Amino acid sequence: MKPAILIVGAGPIGLACAISARRRGLDPLVIDAGPIASSIVRYPVGMTFFTTPERLEIGGHPLVCSSAKATREEALKYYRGVARAEAIRVRTYARLVGATRTNGGIEARLRTRRGEESVTCSRLVLATGYFDHPNLLDVPGEDLPHVSHYAEEPHLSAGQRVVIVGGKNSAVELALGCYRAGAHVTLVYRRAELRPSVKYWLRPDIENRIKAGEIAARWEAEVVAIRQDGVLIDARTQGRNDATREQLPADRVYLLTGYHPDFSLFERIGIEQDPDTCRPTLNPDTLESNVEGVHLAGSATAGRNTSEVFIENGRYDGEKIFGDPASRARATEQERAQVRPLGE
Repeated sequence: MKPAILIVGAGPIGLACAISARRRGLDPLVIDAGPIASSIVRYPVGMTFFTTPERLEIGGHPLVCSSAKATREEALKYYRGVARAEAIRVRTYARLVGATRTNGGIEARLRTRRGEESVTCSRLVLATGYFDHPNLLDVPGEDLPHVSHYAEEPHLSAGQRVVIVGGKNSAVELALGCYRAGAHVTLVYRRAELRPSVKYWLRPDIENRIKAGEIAARWEAEVVAIRQDGVLIDARTQGRNDATREQLPADRVYLLTGYHPDFSLFERIGIEQDPDTCRPTLNPDTLESNVEGVHLAGSATAGRNTSEVFIENGRYDGEKIFGDPASRARATEQERAQVRPLGE
């Protein structure tokens, strides 16, 4: 049976959109290039969310956790449980590579483990997030096998010399995890200090580790190149304008420099985007793009400004897409409430 609704992205926002559709008598198919909640899978093991559980909930299902805030593992269990409880049809490891309007609707082209496939639908919802596309440094050696743009299990770094590039929560959390797993950690950041958004329970921990010399730090530093045995940086000394070149020894390198939506996919589909911000052209009431029948949800709506959208406010986008005007008005009121970022 061909789906009337195809939702691309099985993260919290995509699943929330599917719930909105199902509660209006529709039976959407949700696909994802990875597993359910693949962005959360990539979070550091044991990570604790910055926000409180009720702001992560979708479909009215309570998120029960062992302490005041949910961990990565509790969130993964919750979202796959919601998909099961709502009987959402989810097909994982199927990537959308393009879509074209036809007389019969929208033909979506997928790449799966079995090869290329086509699915025809009447409405296409892109809740693709941004975690699949890291912001590259464009330096020599960025593609070496010991370099990753995602956090990994800290145990893998035991006894290793680890360089972590970044100054947000993921970088701080990974630095602390690797240090406690027995790694020799150096944190490299382009600013003079950590971002104010670093979680309040992480900041004193990382600052004390740096002060004690247990974790090394290079501030106002830019990566010049990555080599088999080290990372070449230009770093400024406090109070001086000139930079000093230094090679940091490294067995593993983590470039946690942020991510962006798949702008090239949107362009292939024909979605208009602002040339500077890459923000797509959308109807603010329905989140429909300039391509009839194609809607965007979650951080895909924000262009390069992904910090505008979190689970807390993006979870209402399904009501805009599938709801009546009254439903959309209620969702807008909820979004106006101030939310705090998850940390990235």
